[in-house]
Amino acid sequence: MSTFQQNLEKYAELAVRVGVNIQPNQNLTINASTEVAEFVRIVVRKAYEAGARNVYVEWHDDIVSRTRFELASEEALSEYPEWKAKGLETLAENDGAFMSIISSDPDLLSGIDPKRIAAAAKATGIALTKYRNYLQADKASWTVIAAASKDWAAKVFPNEAEDKQVEKLWEAIFRTTRTDQPDPVKAWKEHDQNLHNKVDYLNSKKYKKLHYKAPGTDLTIELHDTHTWVGAGSENEKGNFFMANMPTEEVFTVPLRNGVNGVVKSTKPLSYSGNLIDNFSLTFENGRIIDVKAEKGEAVLKQLVETDEGSHYLGEIALVAHDSPISQSGILFYNTLFDENASNHLAIGNGYAFCVEGGKKMSREELEKVGVNSSITHVDFMIGSAEMDIDGILEDGTSEAIFRNGTWAF
Repeated sequence: MSTFQQNLEKYAELAVRVGVNIQPNQNLTINASTEVAEFVRIVVRKAYEAGARNVYVEWHDDIVSRTRFELASEEALSEYPEWKAKGLETLAENDGAFMSIISSDPDLLSGIDPKRIAAAAKATGIALTKYRNYLQADKASWTVIAAASKDWAAKVFPNEAEDKQVEKLWEAIFRTTRTDQPDPVKAWKEHDQNLHNKVDYLNSKKYKKLHYKAPGTDLTIELHDTHTWVGAGSENEKGNFFMANMPTEEVFTVPLRNGVNGVVKSTKPLSYSGNLIDNFSLTFENGRIIDVKAEKGEAVLKQLVETDEGSHYLGEIALVAHDSPISQSGILFYNTLFDENASNHLAIGNGYAFCVEGGKKMSREELEKVGVNSSITHVDFMIGSAEMDIDGILEDGTSEAIFRNGTWAF
């Protein structure tokens, strides 16, 4: 067996054993592109070998997806199959596990009317609200991983020979997910502990606010009294460990919905709904986005912010050291799963229930009352750089360094 094939096997094993951590007799649902079918088949076999009851694969195809956006009626784009949403809800309610294998071309929907993209995104968000709330409250195990595809690889490595691009992207995926290490499972356990050390320190501080300073950024974010920092591994409702993102280098929490003020500038392109949004800034007043500017993709970004009322507010703040392995790789992945783990980032939209004390048992209405934002969307965007400083402000107004020059100050 070639080294590449060995790494594919190890990566699939990692996704099953650490990512969703499949349990005996548990159903697994995989969402993936037809282009990465070979890898999906390996994951399916690993899941059954680990004791999965059923493995359901929800296939999609980039060309078919683009054709729908080009030719379907406006009415059709504003619909989402009820049977599909109900099916996902039923699986989540019955201890199902979920894996998304992302591989799409970052420019897939370039040139499509942003209003058509927004209509489809809104319909999907509304239909999947209950299902996504299950996942964002950690009631079910879930993970997001990636697989190399031809068009994505060409975007990331345009200067490589065409027959080498996919290979280079797979190598980068293996390296950043620790798959290329002798014992990836052990490496992930150690990494999980390192991130939890940061989480424990931040939770011991109970900062009232965070103040971000960088070129183009001067932003203050208030935190709820019962906010909780989390990172790396999570536990589902049954107490089973899982890793929601692979790779992951972040520790994160929720902001107080109405407590964000100032301006923030992006530092990496945002790949959203098949479009790239680049060199953009958002201005906040009492939590709400009041101004949007972008050199590229401004119309798409504005449509994102207008998705619903909650998409005018933040739902997540995440800290990632600028010297993280993904950042050190020097690769711009044009994919949020990777790029967010090279950079401090924020998320427009829904907040995670488990980021406030007792949040997993709260309804969305109860979460809103304690200042956790609610929205049908959740989109991360990158703001970190080697020039970013972040201060934590305590209840008495004392200011302490959390980040200096883009990396941890403690």
